[in-house]
Amino acid sequence: MTDFAQASHPLPSQVDVVVVGAGAAGIAAARRLMRPGLSLLVLEARSRIGGRAFTQRIEGEGLDMGCGWLHSADDNVLADRVEAEGLTLDQTPPPWRSQAFDHEMTPTDQAAFGEAFAAFDQRVAEAATRGEDRPASDFFDPDSRWNAHMDAISGALNGARFAEVSSLDYDAYGDTGVNWRVREGYGRLIARLGQAAAPVTVTDCAVRRIDRSGPVLRLETSRGQLTARIVILTTPNSLIANETVRIDPPVPALLEATAGVPLGLASKVHMTVRGAADFQPDTQLWTRTDTAQTGGYHLRPFGRPMIEAYFGADLAWGLEAEGPAALADFAVAELVSALGSDMRRRLEPVAVSGWGVDPWSQGAYSHALPGHAADRARLRVSVEDRLFLAGEATAPVYYGTAHGAWMEGERAADAALSALGVPPDRRPEETAS
Repeated sequence: MTDFAQASHPLPSQVDVVVVGAGAAGIAAARRLMRPGLSLLVLEARSRIGGRAFTQRIEGEGLDMGCGWLHSADDNVLADRVEAEGLTLDQTPPPWRSQAFDHEMTPTDQAAFGEAFAAFDQRVAEAATRGEDRPASDFFDPDSRWNAHMDAISGALNGARFAEVSSLDYDAYGDTGVNWRVREGYGRLIARLGQAAAPVTVTDCAVRRIDRSGPVLRLETSRGQLTARIVILTTPNSLIANETVRIDPPVPALLEATAGVPLGLASKVHMTVRGAADFQPDTQLWTRTDTAQTGGYHLRPFGRPMIEAYFGADLAWGLEAEGPAALADFAVAELVSALGSDMRRRLEPVAVSGWGVDPWSQGAYSHALPGHAADRARLRVSVEDRLFLAGEATAPVYYGTAHGAWMEGERAADAALSALGVPPDRRPEETAS
């Protein structure tokens, strides 16, 4: 915790660069910018750093409430940092291509579903080569029995149903097929990396307005005002689109682009389960395949006596609106329906996420709306070469991921340094965490 985080310490009146938000993008930007002769401040509205990477410690285990997988791990800039930070890199294959107990899906069904999804992806890819930007659901086979199940999976992949997802943007996502985890928690990794920027980080400091009408940028915050030559804005798109963080005068092109790449929602429920030996470690269960209004269940992640439930899209929005108990009740009810009434006494919810109702997230991760795939690139265009956006939503390939946000934070930091006349390629090594 920095001294500035203490209520008795005022903010400085002026700095060279302000980074708004201390999630993965903000931390990456700050680490890139820390150097002698450059005054820097990171302002974070929450009382903690990490943003949507957040690990809760419950019953001795690290439970990721936000991002939990090092996606495309063989090309993930954060993967090599896990063990360097004293954490455990787990390379157990993900369970996504399996269906525990062959529930509602025989092995033949599972193969047929895999083929149907691959054919859908191929149709989307072919349309992308033609530059088509349509609802991804347009490429469903109307006669396929698997469309509802594919839409349920879209809720997990995109935080939205395929009808709300740009086919061109969906095809642009980079996936090497290698997915690893941090045993102690992905959020814990990001928090450890953020310690390098602790001397310049102020928590419990919400930025409400960025006034760009003068020769320097003026920031109005919950802790007072200050000016900066450069601002790197790493808050979720939702906060910019609805002007929770207001840019004055407004930048219509920016507001339009943030609206074109909104945040979808994925919600988690972590539960302990008695008699865990009945379940094979690291397996997946979808309780229903006939509807998109269902959740996916990761059985015994890391071999723990737990189940991690995952809900996406409109189902997640609706359940979060009803409160944490509704998410837990829905998860238990689905597992009881699928596995028997004794599951009710065997399950105990211990942690529930709420990214949709979180005022500093208002969603989980971004998807481009149909016709708006180009808006990610528009978000990367600076405003007057002094206001830069960065985050998972600006990532052209690894959007929706912590490492995509990290890479974008570094990209924005390099652009800021160039604007200040400091060549990025002359930077010293990053401060060790």
